[in-house]
Amino acid sequence: MEDKFSDDQIGRARVQDSPELVAYYKELETLGAGALWTVANDIEPWEPRSSSVPMLWKYDDLRELVLKSSELVTPEQAGRRVVYLVNDKRKDVSAAVGWLYTGIQVTRPGESTSAHRHRASALRFIMEGDRGYTVVDGNKIMLEVNDFVITPNSTWHEHGVEEGGKTCIWQDGLDIPLVNALEANDYAVYDGKQPLEQPLNYSPIAYGCAGLIPADKTWDKPYSPLFKYSWKNVYPALLEAQKVTEVNPFDGIFMQYSNPLTGGHVMQTMGAAMQLLPAGFKGKAHKHTGSIVYQCAKGKGYSIINGKRYDWKERDIFCVPSWAWHEHHNLSETEDACLFQFNDLPVIESLGLFQSRELEENNGQQII
Repeated sequence: MEDKFSDDQIGRARVQDSPELVAYYKELETLGAGALWTVANDIEPWEPRSSSVPMLWKYDDLRELVLKSSELVTPEQAGRRVVYLVNDKRKDVSAAVGWLYTGIQVTRPGESTSAHRHRASALRFIMEGDRGYTVVDGNKIMLEVNDFVITPNSTWHEHGVEEGGKTCIWQDGLDIPLVNALEANDYAVYDGKQPLEQPLNYSPIAYGCAGLIPADKTWDKPYSPLFKYSWKNVYPALLEAQKVTEVNPFDGIFMQYSNPLTGGHVMQTMGAAMQLLPAGFKGKAHKHTGSIVYQCAKGKGYSIINGKRYDWKERDIFCVPSWAWHEHHNLSETEDACLFQFNDLPVIESLGLFQSRELEENNGQQII
């Protein structure tokens, strides 16, 4: 076993192998045991370390292949027609970054998926189409482009596109890799047709109106009662916030989707946010724990992640691994750009694992 560590790493394991030690290690291995000092430097790094790499998925490259899936398999055959996006270093767990999964789903007019549920939480960001809908625990909600929709864990849900609509494409985000790593996932299909228990669009109407919430209703779930966050409300809110809010030097006008009852994250394991990068915005570099998947909802620009530039435009998807240096730039001098993101920050924060760091002498990263 090679000694990989220098003498100046005080407090780190620096044990040189000997024939006696090698024999000792083998004896421990036969008993399902091992010596901590042989792995300590790997499992206790000096600072957070991600096994994921930054990646960019171009929508123009993927769109035709996503649509082609609707010609090759039916919803009944596939369950859900999704082209999933996988990180080069996380293929073993089908993750896009960290413990987060994402994919692009397509549904044609008149099609629907069967109602089902799973222990993993899910969310959707609508990319294109018309008259798409989701049904979550008996709540049918119509979908529009750039709407953000949640499907909390263990809720019965199904999706479809009404006759007369246009083919819908949306991004799925789930915590499947995390729930699988915890060995807690499951999946079930609803027996029959899920009954509608509320009027059409009840959730966004009842809980998404100007800060008002039903005073005579009790909500005892650990996730948001607002299942859809409409772009027609979100974008004007960003513009209004820009009038009175100092621009964040890292993220522009940065707004979190929140549970209207608590002000906290929308779900227990995944959070989401929208950030507006003003015209000509040049973000400073920082890094933090927590993995993020981004989609450009409006405009065009680029991000520098660990010294490499990634150019994005509307509908492109990219990821920033935990503890990766990153900065965002708007390429337009006249138009704003908007980035949607979902993340694992509810888990990171609730476990007390969040930390961040700004780049010293913050003039941006050098591009490798």
